[in-house]
Parts: sequence; structure tokens; C-alpha cells
Amino acid sequence: LGRLGYNNVTVYEKSESPGGLSAYEIPQFRCHHDGVRWEVRLCEDLGVKFQCNSELGKDLTVAGLKESHAAVFLGMGMYKPKKARCFEGFGPEHGVWTSKEFLPAVSEASKAGCASKSKKLPALSGHVVVFGAGDTAFDCIGSAFRCGAQRVTCVFRKSFTDMRAVFEERELAIRECTDFLSNFGPSKVNVDASGKVESLELIFQDQEDEDCHHKVVGKYQTSSSKRILPCTTIITAFGCEVSAEMRAHLSPMTFDDSGFAVISDKYNCPDAPWLFAGGDLAGATMTVEAANDGKIAAWYMHEHIQQTFKIAVAPEPQLPLFRTPIDDVDISITMAGVKFPNPFGLASAPCSTTAAMIRRAFEAGWGFAVTKTFALDEHLVTNVSPRIVRGTYGNSYGPHQPGYINIELITEKTAAYWLKSIHELKRDFPDRVIVASVMVGYDKSEWYKICKLSVDAGADMIEVNLSCPHGMGEAGMGLACGQDPAIVEEITRWCKDASVTSDGRKIPVFMKLSNAVTEIAIIAQAVKRGGADGVTIMNTMPGMMDFDPKGEGWPKVGSNKLFTSGGIAGDVNRPLATRAIWSVQRFAPGLAIMATGGISSAQSMVQMLHAGASVGQICSAIQSQDYTIVQDYITGLQSYLYRLGRGDFEGKQFQNCWESSRPWRGGLDERFVDEPEPVKKLPRFGKYLHKRVVERKTQVANMDVQQVRPAQHAPMPSVAPIEDMFEIPPLASIIQKTSKSFAGLHGDLNREEQVIAVVNPESCINCGRCYMTCNDNAYQAISFDDDTHVPEIIEDKCTGCGLCQAVCPVPGCIEYRKMPHKFLPHRGLNVPNDRYMQDGVSLARKAGGAEDNLSHIPKVA
Repeated sequence: LGRLGYNNVTVYEKSESPGGLSAYEIPQFRCHHDGVRWEVRLCEDLGVKFQCNSELGKDLTVAGLKESHAAVFLGMGMYKPKKARCFEGFGPEHGVWTSKEFLPAVSEASKAGCASKSKKLPALSGHVVVFGAGDTAFDCIGSAFRCGAQRVTCVFRKSFTDMRAVFEERELAIRECTDFLSNFGPSKVNVDASGKVESLELIFQDQEDEDCHHKVVGKYQTSSSKRILPCTTIITAFGCEVSAEMRAHLSPMTFDDSGFAVISDKYNCPDAPWLFAGGDLAGATMTVEAANDGKIAAWYMHEHIQQTFKIAVAPEPQLPLFRTPIDDVDISITMAGVKFPNPFGLASAPCSTTAAMIRRAFEAGWGFAVTKTFALDEHLVTNVSPRIVRGTYGNSYGPHQPGYINIELITEKTAAYWLKSIHELKRDFPDRVIVASVMVGYDKSEWYKICKLSVDAGADMIEVNLSCPHGMGEAGMGLACGQDPAIVEEITRWCKDASVTSDGRKIPVFMKLSNAVTEIAIIAQAVKRGGADGVTIMNTMPGMMDFDPKGEGWPKVGSNKLFTSGGIAGDVNRPLATRAIWSVQRFAPGLAIMATGGISSAQSMVQMLHAGASVGQICSAIQSQDYTIVQDYITGLQSYLYRLGRGDFEGKQFQNCWESSRPWRGGLDERFVDEPEPVKKLPRFGKYLHKRVVERKTQVANMDVQQVRPAQHAPMPSVAPIEDMFEIPPLASIIQKTSKSFAGLHGDLNREEQVIAVVNPESCINCGRCYMTCNDNAYQAISFDDDTHVPEIIEDKCTGCGLCQAVCPVPGCIEYRKMPHKFLPHRGLNVPNDRYMQDGVSLARKAGGAEDNLSHIPKVA
């Protein structure tokens, strides 16, 4: 409602602070209270008011709220716990708790923000029985362990297949050594002389035979089989309901036979259109469902209020998006005199097969599009099928798939189609950039013709495709023209001369290059001599799919099952593309660069910009998902610039793209030395995992839980939004940051400041991969305990090669620290004149140097 523009919204909360179930019942180890505070802060920033200590039925009535409010939403949930008959008359003083008593007691003594100084954690001990198998029951299980229980048994009347709790909850309980007893219900509570619980009688409840294999949730019948379970505490989590008293306070809202509020598909009461409800009250079973109820109800509250003023709203909910100052960050950029609203564009690829597809991409938010490469009609092609297949480098599918191989040719559509499309797209999306991708053979007149037609159609830029790695080269086009510097220079000059509008305005020309050459910078130098404005780096790399056991390749085309070399695309190309961009920037400076090849996130776009590109073309990431990914990329890039301006990265160290806990240069981080608690050095498998759990339970059992202090809040000092406190850098400021400051030739690298590896035992999963790879591929610098599987770095042998970190499956588990001694390379045999040891020479360069030229690279004939 706040985002919709309403500035007089009040939340009435019966407790001392907002948050509801997320604050007062879901325990800290599952839902950190700072997250709740953050949500509340977002509302406060929108002007929403919170009036606490206001309880419905005591301080408020629904009828009274109607008198002073245009609409009312009921989202208080259900607070009367359901109880089995055998538990009537018992309470916490006897050792019998309901979840509505136990979880708030835990939160009020342990969660910052809702904790009271007078509250103490429930002091549990011995054997605790938790009844129920929903998420709330598992919250009780985890909290019971943390309140001193030595053993916790989860008892539920259904079978494991009917258990309601999500998989993650069950797994956590199993790891904490929870016992499970299914198909039992409570029958009788037995107490000792002081009235405290000492055992519980259970009765077996079996699933009806004819029902076992036909329904997800079965029916159960009580048997005569009983069991007595000794215990010291019982916690019940049988669900909740709305009491008869509360139902009276909620009038005119009515309830169905299941106890849920009767509401329409617009979330309001049929007899009182101003009264809305959602969440537990309306049957939601999860927090995300309750949150969605609130959002959808907000739209229909908006509709109801506007109708009272005879103002129509859209029939379908159109909820405003979350908005912060990050959304106002400008990520536009000007390249070769052309302004791009954002640097994310469609590559000349399957994602730009038709004008209609490009239109949808623009509507989704893409900043520019390169048409599917088109030629003159005498060069029309016909594709084969299948022609696009997933790469064989890995077993990831969908959004995490690293790449593809394709044998698709250029467009099958005519030049006339694309010329008309360019005109219409530019007319309808004047702020978006249209790049015409063109290709013909080594013929001056054809290049003149196709470039002139594209310019007259209204293209903002021309991309000359000299790099298609498959098919087109057989016709004398694509890579057939892009591997010879002399031919590239000549075609560049022809296209540049032809790309002039009728009023004399020069249209930027970019040559799309391939990395399938001896050195791409040599081709880029030819492009520069030809007068082009920039280059696109890079096209797909030639490659073949794996062969099957019969020797047949894929994709198989036709009955003879032939296949051919195709273009490798996706994330696997990113290291090649960034290196190529760096090389062109260093050895052919002055050319603007459009990057393509492995951009699949805002982070990878930043890498391309740091290398020296100005914008990026994307295809494989769209193939793995759809056009909507651009919104993630836009927000990610805006967030990066915002955080850069705010100084978030100052003073931070990164190793392998994750934030490091240790300084790159400097001494050993004390956090990883001689852990004071022996349990932290125990591995996490087999008997050791069990021992870790037992040791932790023993530690909690020996702790005085009454002395446990509430968790502390993360700093959140000011409610006022940040205004004009820092300058956000323009996107252009990060271009070439890596190339200028951090990338060099191998001979430039420092040999004096060496590092060695260090293992973080808190993160190690004892898989042994570091030991295996070091033993058989590096320096035998890691020892591996045969029993505990704990790896240890042998400092005298470690050379800091990095292979252990490269194979480690846990980010941040293996990092580096400064080598404590001078690095002495092992030569195998004594060397009379060791250049490095005597003169510090590590890599001898050619006489005259080769830092800023390509004389050391053989040129293409």
C-alpha cells in the first residue's frame, strides 16, 4: 500500500514491537531478527505507522476500525493452540508447553528487538518430547536442544510420507540427532509426586490399508497397541485456530467449517467489501504464501478505495516494484558517439532471430540489439536441424549450464525483411540502439551495397561479421575473410566509406572478430588501420561435441548421421573473451569494444568492462532462461556502482572473487590458528560428526541457560534515508580498470611476494580433493590424516601454486597468506649460474623488449 502511494497506513500490533510470528515465534537460528527489522524499516521509510500494544478485542474492534479507516486487513493469524484432550489442565509449570507458549518464551529471552530483560530461556533438561511434524514442531525441536535438552523425540501420528515439514527442516533435526517416532498419538500424561511430567502414554495409529497407495495424505485408525515414553518435558505443536471469542471481535468476518475466514477471490469479506484478510487466517501454510496474500489484498484494497471515488483501476493486479535509490543509478553509456540506455544487448544469434523477438526484448528492458546477421539475397542460406546442442563440459542444466555448441548459419530471412525491421524498431523504440549485422564475401561492391542499405534503413551502427566459425567460411564469407589482416583492413575501409548517411553523417562501424587466429590483436591492428570505430570481441570458437560409443557425433543431421564443426558459446568462452579484450586494448588502443562471449550476470558484465569493453552482447544466458534476465543484470550493475560510490569495497580483500577473511599481504590470520575449542577441529562425517553434535549438546547442557543474553542487533542506527552523501561513479569510469591497473605481461609479475595456502577448518568438509591433487599434480605439500581426513599444509613444501584452492568445492575454505620465508625454487639439480638467485631475473625478455608491440608474435601471411 505504501508503494502504491498511500501515506496514511497504520499497522496495529498487540506486542511491544512489530514482526509477528517471524519475530516472536520462529527462532533466531532460523529467522534472524535483523531481517524482520529490515522489513519494518522498509515500511517506515514509506511512511507506514506502527501502533504497538494494540490488541484486537481489548483495545480495538473491527467495527471501530471501520469508522476511521477506508479499508481493514486482518493478518493476525491464529493464536489459540489446539490441544489433545489428554493435555487439558497441564501447563508449563507441569512441563507441558504448547508451541504458542514455548516459542515466544524462547524468542523473548534470546532475540534482540523482542527480548525482555525480565525474560529467561525455558530451562529444559533430560528427554523432551515434541508432538507434531510440521515446520513449527521442528522449530520447537531445535529450540529445545538450545535450551538444554539432552534428547529430543519427535512424535507424530502420521507416517513419514505424510510429514508436513519441509525437507530442510527434517534434515537439520536429523543432523542434531533428533529421534523420530511415527504413527503414535498421545493418550495420557503421567506425573510424579510433585506434579511434574515423568512419562507419556502413546497409542499406535496405523494408516488404513486401502488408503496407503492412493492418496498423498492418508487416513489413520487407532489401534489397541500402546507404548510408554519416559520424558521430562512435552511440547505440542498441533496447529492453531481462531477462538470463539476472537471470532466475535472479527465480525462481520465469517468462518468456514475448517476454521478459515470466508473471503472472495479478491481477499475480502463477501458481506463487507471493505474488510480483507490473508495469511494463516485465510489458510496460508507458509510465510511466502502469507506475504503474497498481503500483496494481492493490497491491490484489491486499492481497487475498493478508488471505486469509492469513482476511479477505475486495472482489472489485474499491477503491484509497484520495490524501489530504492539504487534504481535511480544511471547505467547509460556513450560509445562511438552513440548513447546506450544500458550496456546489455542481444547478440546476433538465435535470441535475435526475428524483429518480433527483438521487440519483446526491448519491452523487457534490453538496451540494444544486434540483428541476426543478414546478407544479400544471392547469399541466402538454409539451416539444418538439429543445430543447437548443449555443451558437454559439465553436467549442469538450465540457468547454470556453462554453454552450447551450434552449427546455425546466418539468418534465413531476406535483407529486405531486416531493413524494414530496423526501420520499424527504430521508429517504435527511438531510445534503443539498433545494430545491423551484415555479411557478404570478399567483394567491394557487395559490401558497399549492404552497408549503404543498412544505413538508409536507420541502423545506429553496423557490425561487420568476419568471424562466423562454421559453414559460412565454406562460402568464402565469415571467418574466411577474418583471418587475413590485409583482407580485414580492406573490407573495413570499404564498409567505413559506405556507412555514411545522405546528410553526410558517419555511422559507426564495428568489425566482429574471432579468437580463432594466431593473435587477435594483429587483426585488430588491421581494423584500426582500416578506419573502423571499434570491434566486437568475440564470436564463438570452433569446436565439436563429444562422440558417442558408436563414434557418431552430435548433432546428427540426416539419415547418414553427419555432423560438423560448430561454434562453442557460453560461460566457457569468458576467459578467452576477456583476454582478447585486454590484448586489443593493449596492442591496438583506441578502438571501442563490444564484448560478447560468456556474459551471464551483472558481475561478468563488470569483468568485461574492467577488461576494456563498453557494452556487452548476450545470447547463451538468454537461451538458458529468457529475456527477463536483463532486469537482474540492470539491478546488479546499478547496485555495483552504488556500492562503489558508497565505498563498500574499500579496505576489503578478495580471493578468487569471494571476499576474503585474511589480508592478501600480511601475516597469518589468528582466526585460523589453534582453535580454542577442540570440537571445531573435528571433521564432519561418520563418528566425528556424531561426536561434534554430542559435544555441542553437552556444552549446552552444562550451560546455565538462565544466563543466556539476547543476540545483538546488527547496526541500524538511522531511519532517515541517505541523501547526497556520496557520488556514484559513471559507468564509463570503470572501463579498462583491470587492463590499466592490474593486467600485464608475465615478466611484469612479482616473484618476491610469494604466498602459501592455508585451510580454514571451520569450512573444510574433509573431502580430500586438495590432498589428492597436490599429491599427484603439484608439490606433495598437504598431509591428510587417514582417520579424521583433516588436511594440513606442509609450509616448507607449499609453493602457493593454487591448485588446491582451484579444486576445493567450498568457497573460502582454502585461502592464501604471505610465505613466511624467501621463496627458493627447486631446480632439481644445482645450477652454477642461477639468474633468479643471483640477479633476481625471473624471465628473460627479447632484446629491445616486447612490452608494447607485437613484434614477438608471428604475423599472419
